[in-house]
Amino acid sequence: MGKNLIQQRRGKGSSSFRAPSHRYFGEISHKSTGNKEFKGRVIDLVKCPGHSAPVARVVYDDNEESIMAAPEGLREGQYVFCGETALVEIGNTLPLKNIPEGTSVYNIEGNPGDGGKFVRSSGVCARVLAQLGKGVVIELPSKKKKIFNRECRANIGVISGGGRKEKPFLKAGKKYHAMRAKNKLYPSVSGTSMNSVDHPFGGSSSHTKGRPTQASRNAPPGRKVGKIAPKRTGMLR
Repeated sequence: MGKNLIQQRRGKGSSSFRAPSHRYFGEISHKSTGNKEFKGRVIDLVKCPGHSAPVARVVYDDNEESIMAAPEGLREGQYVFCGETALVEIGNTLPLKNIPEGTSVYNIEGNPGDGGKFVRSSGVCARVLAQLGKGVVIELPSKKKKIFNRECRANIGVISGGGRKEKPFLKAGKKYHAMRAKNKLYPSVSGTSMNSVDHPFGGSSSHTKGRPTQASRNAPPGRKVGKIAPKRTGMLR
């Protein structure tokens, strides 16, 4: 009797593949300010297993506490400001329309008020390229240029934790514990290395696949693996 594919078991919603969100410190978002400016104090820098970069606990002057991704250079006890009239300094939150060209930003909102959706990984930043009448041109870490709404907010600076990927794991046990902290599937096994009951590409004690790697868009769940409805295949000549 065959087994479910890994992507089928993941979609079931069992605890084996569920993120351990009960251990997460909190959700990173921008403070709702309206037309006011708020002053906040960084009371702690913590490591959250749900984020690749350290997060900062900020208490504002209205006694509301917020969580923000800590930029490089932020320290405990530092004051940060949030609002349209805030200065362009590390850790402050401003609308994109008030940020000059060439400034490094992160945690950019996709729509005004959503709390931040873009550029949130450790060690990355985006750059403001131009102020247009209809929006602001931002160069993302992937070098792709995207136009954002002028009212979308962003943090000033570069997210800390940039050297995270430079340290090697050295052995599989270290990788295992790092993946277990986030409940990620590890190790990842190639379908061609499995048995024929586990995967459509498995079997025959070989890495040679006995069927094409392309699957139809309407293929059943047990067969929908490999290249899903590709527009083209083969070498680019």
